[in-house]
Amino acid sequence: MQFKPFVFDKSHMQVPVSIEPMRQQEAESTNLPPVWQTSWTSEYLSEERLTRYAAKAGDELVALAAYEILKNSLVVHIVYMEAQPESNPTLDDTEPKYTGIGRLMIAYGIKLSIDNGFAGDVVLEAKTTELAKHYKMTLGRSVFLYSVRPLQDI
Repeated sequence: MQFKPFVFDKSHMQVPVSIEPMRQQEAESTNLPPVWQTSWTSEYLSEERLTRYAAKAGDELVALAAYEILKNSLVVHIVYMEAQPESNPTLDDTEPKYTGIGRLMIAYGIKLSIDNGFAGDVVLEAKTTELAKHYKMTLGRSVFLYSVRPLQDI
């Protein structure tokens, strides 16, 4: 099976993306206008235990994600993921430039899990209860979700 990552544009057309290890320049760009929700140069997201990846449509940075490969637990922990400001509903209440970004970065976590011999198992901590509900509805049981609040209410 081949992994062919993509997102959707405003016309609901697939836009192919490449996913590669995040470079320092990409982390620093999150601090420049348009500013991202999170600074990817923060101490937390710079921890050595994390592997960070950038998703790009051509030369355009679409998303960033931080993963932790938990060899003792045989799982990949999706620590944090974020869409570019133009596609992030928290930062821009207009129609997103791209959609399907969360699903893309979760799929990449599953790929990392498979590549590490973990059978595709991933764990994701949703930032908000609303996101946890969204991922539970759209992804079903393919991802183990946990949130700051108990999921039984979701």
